[in-house]
Amino acid sequence: MSETANIRCVCFDWGGVILRICRSFAEGLAAAGLEIRPGAAQGEAIAARKKLALAYSTGKLSRAEFLRACSEASQGAYTPEELERVNDAWLIEEYPGVGEVVDELNRQPGIETALLSNTIEIHWERQSPHPTKNIPHFPTAGKLRHRHASHLLGLMKPDPAIYQAFERETGFRPHEILFFDDLAENIGAARARGWHAVQIDPTADTAAQLRAALRRYRVLP
Repeated sequence: MSETANIRCVCFDWGGVILRICRSFAEGLAAAGLEIRPGAAQGEAIAARKKLALAYSTGKLSRAEFLRACSEASQGAYTPEELERVNDAWLIEEYPGVGEVVDELNRQPGIETALLSNTIEIHWERQSPHPTKNIPHFPTAGKLRHRHASHLLGLMKPDPAIYQAFERETGFRPHEILFFDDLAENIGAARARGWHAVQIDPTADTAAQLRAALRRYRVLP
């Protein structure tokens, strides 16, 4: 596999590969200093939030529309302002060492780096310092040459169309792409498209996993 691979593009997912994130609404509430309130944990409220998150993640809702609708879906248990706090707290920190891996890749001749993320506007802007809020930003994703997100493309992984859109936007062919993601369904869809794809365990040392795979594929020495 690695002996014959001709990798020209190393593409990363963001949350779970580069960035540690909250994995549930309850975890996001705790990170924002909020408690679970009556009405927010009911099945209908959870299903409604997932549907709204899908719409927002594919650019079909504005930020204000998303926050207002999520507040309503939770039967008013949280205000839009509180839900914005949850979204701000959702991104926790960059995994140690991943920024150095990206820097090393960017110095490799013939290799280009990329991002393909299911994400939202509130989070996407955190790749740079926020103009008004005193919240951390996460610069590693901004070092990647080709950056593509679900809310900008109007598509989400694991929809095969998002992988096709990435190829169209970047000019890379499937067999030239090495892709890292933490979700099995996204890895499976990438492989079905003909990409080289490696699943990352977000609970372990992500930088070490990336380096091991990059060496297997002879991208890094």
